[in-house]
Amino acid sequence: MPEKLHRNMAIIYGLAFFHSCMIIVPVIVPFFMSKGLSLAEIFYLQAVFAATIVLLEAPSGYFADVFGRRIALLIGSVVHGLGYLCLNFADDFSSLMIFEVMVGVAASLMSGADLALLYDTQKALADDENNQHSKGIAHLGFIKSSAEGLGALLGGALAIWSFELMVLVQATVAWVCLLLALFVIEPPYKRQQGSENRIQIAAILRHLFRSDPVLRNIVVAIALYSLATFHVAWLVQPYWESQGISLAMFGLLWFAQSLTVAFANKFGFEIERRQGAVFVLTLIGILPMLGYFGMAWLQGWAGIGIGLTLFICRGLNQVILVNALNRRVPSEFRATANSFTSFLFRLSFIATGPLVGYIAQSKGLETTLNLLGLSSIALFVLVMLPLIQSVKSIQQRVAA
Repeated sequence: MPEKLHRNMAIIYGLAFFHSCMIIVPVIVPFFMSKGLSLAEIFYLQAVFAATIVLLEAPSGYFADVFGRRIALLIGSVVHGLGYLCLNFADDFSSLMIFEVMVGVAASLMSGADLALLYDTQKALADDENNQHSKGIAHLGFIKSSAEGLGALLGGALAIWSFELMVLVQATVAWVCLLLALFVIEPPYKRQQGSENRIQIAAILRHLFRSDPVLRNIVVAIALYSLATFHVAWLVQPYWESQGISLAMFGLLWFAQSLTVAFANKFGFEIERRQGAVFVLTLIGILPMLGYFGMAWLQGWAGIGIGLTLFICRGLNQVILVNALNRRVPSEFRATANSFTSFLFRLSFIATGPLVGYIAQSKGLETTLNLLGLSSIALFVLVMLPLIQSVKSIQQRVAA
C-alpha cells in the first residue's frame, strides 16, 4: 500500500498538470470575440460557468467525501473531456454556453477531490502532517501554475496558426485527465455513513463558521481574494490590446503571469516562515490595490508589469490561505470544505462579473480598473484586517 500511495502522489500531480494545462486561456477573449461575442457577453458566459459551479460545488465535494474522491475525479474527467470536445463545434453564444456548463460540472467534481486526495494520501504516508501538507500544497500549486504557463506558450503559438487547431489540441489534452484518473487509488479516510449523512452539511457549516473565528475569516478571505485576482483574468487580454500588444505576444505574457503565480506558490511558505503570518497576510491584502491602480494609471509595459502583483497575490492565496484552511478541517469533510470556498468565490463572481463586464464595455478599462482598486481597499479593511487581528490574538495567547 505505501508504494501505491507514493505512486498516487505522482498521479495526482500529473492530473493537476493536465487539468490546468489550459491551451486556450491566453487568447480566450480574442477567441470568444472571433465567435461574435462582446466583452460584456464574455463576462456573462463566465457567470454561467460560475452559476453551474455554485449549484454543484458543495454537493460535488460532499459527493466526493461520501462516495469517494476517485469516483468524483473519474466522472469529472469524462465530463471535462466531453466539454472540450463540444468546444470544437461551438460557434455562437448558445453553444458556448453549453460548453461552459459542461466544464463547470467537471470543475465542480474535480476541484475539491484532488486536494482532498493529496492531503489524505500524505496523511497516510507521513506523521509530520503540517510540514508535509504545506509542501504538498506548494508543489500542487507550482505544478498547476507551471502547466498553465506552458499551456499558454503552446496556445499562443497555435493561435497564430489557427484557433481551430488550438481547440483540437486542447480537447486532446483534456482527455489525458481521464487516463490518469483511472490509476488513482483511494487513500484511507473516515467516511460518514448512515444517518450521519443527513446532518453532515449542517455540521460542516457550523465547523467552518462557528468553531473558530480564524477559520471563519480564512474561508471568507479565500473566496474574496480569489475573486479579487479573477476579474483581471478577463480584463488583461483587452488591456494588452489597448496597449498595442500583438496577439503573437499573448502566449508569452500569459506564461509570465503563470510563472509569477508558480513562484509565489513555491516560495509563499518560505516568506511566511521568515517574515511571519501577519506580514504575508498584509502582503496578500495590499497587492490587489497596487495591481489594479497601477494598471489604471500606468501605460505600456509599466502597466503590464505592475499587473503581475495581482498574480503574486493569487499564488500566495493558493498556498497560504488554502493550507491554513485545510489544517483546520478534519479529513472526513475536507473535500466539502475546499469545494465550499470555491462555491463562495463563484457566487461572488455571479454577483459582480456581469457588472464588471458591463462597466468595461460601456465605461472603458481605466474606469473599471480604478473601481476594482477601490473595491480592493474595502476588501482589505473588511476582510483582511479582521483576519490579521485574529491571527495576532492567537500569537499573543501563545506568547503569554
